Amino acid sequence: MTEFWEEAFKDKREMWGSEPAKSSILAKECFVENKVKNVLIPGIGYGRNAKIFADNGMTVTGIEISQTAIDLAQKHFGKDLTIYHGSVTEMPFDDHLYDGIFCYGLIYLLDKAERIKLIQDCYNQLTENGLMIFTAITKNAQTYGQGKLISKDRFEMFGGVKIFFYDIKTIEEEFANAGSFDITEVTENYPFYFIKCKKDKAN
Repeated sequence: MTEFWEEAFKDKREMWGSEPAKSSILAKECFVENKVKNVLIPGIGYGRNAKIFADNGMTVTGIEISQTAIDLAQKHFGKDLTIYHGSVTEMPFDDHLYDGIFCYGLIYLLDKAERIKLIQDCYNQLTENGLMIFTAITKNAQTYGQGKLISKDRFEMFGGVKIFFYDIKTIEEEFANAGSFDITEVTENYPFYFIKCKKDKAN
């Protein structure tokens, strides 16, 4: 996966433009409302979804598999932005606890074991009462069922990208131990589930 994303960012640079995704705006509103001060963004890319948090007074830390994407992000943000170079499958990269975690357009690129680990790793790095928000592509996407079937609801397409398509049942199963409390739908370039989770004091 490293090679795929490194080549993609080398070739297409800021491929999704500079404006934050709709989900990022919704996450920002949720984090502001809950007075989140520091945010971890696994799969931060070149930072287009990070700026909106920084602009609202939050300290942002990222994880990114592509060094080219990291270089692009630091060009926009400066060297003050901490980004760990590596795969989210290797989390944790630090021992910090975060008030907020925002994971956009990432979890569905992983296999089941990796997805479960990512959810748990993120949950483990939440502060008491901390919030984490994930977006996950739904089966309503036009690309569902296209490409090569790898396993149930998971297909290889776009020259090697493996995508798992979620339904509500799968979300409930995978996020059962992660404090999920709200699942809504957001339409961007693909239809997404917008999944909110909270770390209760007891956990």
